[in-house]
Amino acid sequence: MLAAVSLPMPPNGTYRGDPPVRDRGDACPGALRLHAADDGRLARLRLPGGLLTARQAEVVADAAERLGDGHLDLTSRGNVQLRGLAESCAAPLAARLHEAGLLPSERHERARNIVASPLAGEDGLPFADVRLWVRELDALVCASDAAADLSGRFLFALDDGRGDVASLGADVTLLAEPESGGAVLLVGPGRLRVRAAEAPRAALLAAEAFRTAAAACGAWRVRELPGDGAARLAAGLRDALGAGGVRAEHVADPYATPRCGPPALGAVRAPGGRRAAVCVQPPLGRLSTAQWRLLAGAGEGLRVTPWRGLVVPGLAPAAADALLARAADAGLVTRADSPWTRVGACTGRPGCAKSLADVRADAAAAAAGPPARLPVYFSGCARRCGHPRGPHLDKVATADGTYTTTTVAPRDPAAPPAAHPTHPTHPTHPTHPTHPTHPTTTTVTR
Repeated sequence: MLAAVSLPMPPNGTYRGDPPVRDRGDACPGALRLHAADDGRLARLRLPGGLLTARQAEVVADAAERLGDGHLDLTSRGNVQLRGLAESCAAPLAARLHEAGLLPSERHERARNIVASPLAGEDGLPFADVRLWVRELDALVCASDAAADLSGRFLFALDDGRGDVASLGADVTLLAEPESGGAVLLVGPGRLRVRAAEAPRAALLAAEAFRTAAAACGAWRVRELPGDGAARLAAGLRDALGAGGVRAEHVADPYATPRCGPPALGAVRAPGGRRAAVCVQPPLGRLSTAQWRLLAGAGEGLRVTPWRGLVVPGLAPAAADALLARAADAGLVTRADSPWTRVGACTGRPGCAKSLADVRADAAAAAAGPPARLPVYFSGCARRCGHPRGPHLDKVATADGTYTTTTVAPRDPAAPPAAHPTHPTHPTHPTHPTHPTHPTTTTVTR
């Protein structure tokens, strides 16, 4: 039973602290704009809602095998990255994606950042099936001239009512209200109720309103709007929706909703016992094409989660149990008590030129050591690519071969911003700095 709690001010609310200075254009990689990494070119494939048919999943695996290094990296936005690509791979990769329906608009391919509740329609709980929202919003984004100018970091979240992706700090969030048949639109501090049938249209109009507000300052995210920009955007949103033909009403604050986290690893069975899904996680979000194909060929395609996991939907219960056993044998994480669920890392050396350490090796050492009191995330530099939003120990590599360690706790919306510390910890014992009494651990809130 999910408990009803007060949903805190979304992380995409009023920006606290100075907005980042954007002295260059958005260089976020995509399927067409390949990033030059130390291990070859990198392509990031946007998968709205993390949804892939079995055929599309096979196309992605084939591209990773024939054009890349034979592995797939899952991102914290439910997307997939291919690494080790040659510079000449851009055209053949685009052709494969076009043919599979994974590149419906070249102008919009980096703007299609849409996360959705991964278990929507699968676990039998009384939540909305937001997959229709995903498809409609994706089509609306691809048809919008303004949306083509969104940063590759702008994020939509479509929550089926359970509160999982609503807590990810998206710029535009739709939170379904299954009982009333409506939805709540969250943008900055603003909360507006709209009809479910108009929810995707409302999300697009909100994104277009942001683009207008950001034109003068160059902000990429809602929280980057300077001063009270996010609040002003929210204040004018009802009128913007009305001008686009969407009726909306303000929602009293605080808004209560069920809230839960990532899908539990293992088999998820719907009531009645006729349908099941399997939830697994590759260590550090990276898996081989063989592991990918093992999952993709078992059910009704794949769903990539924003927690670097995979859901295989549409299984019979017996098939789900068998798949879990095969996945565990193949090296995938299938149990919530696995130490791999407590560590994470960015790419690090040798793949990333900016990284100051082999963070994946240090994360693997941490997984093999005594458990820390919080999940641990290793970053190769101060950019902290892919870091989690929840409470965790934030370890950042430094130029002198050490790590800083910061305890990141949930932020009180009324609390002032805090700066990151710069106290080093020794790199050869990655599990030691996680001890609660270690003198170099500093607590901050986000």
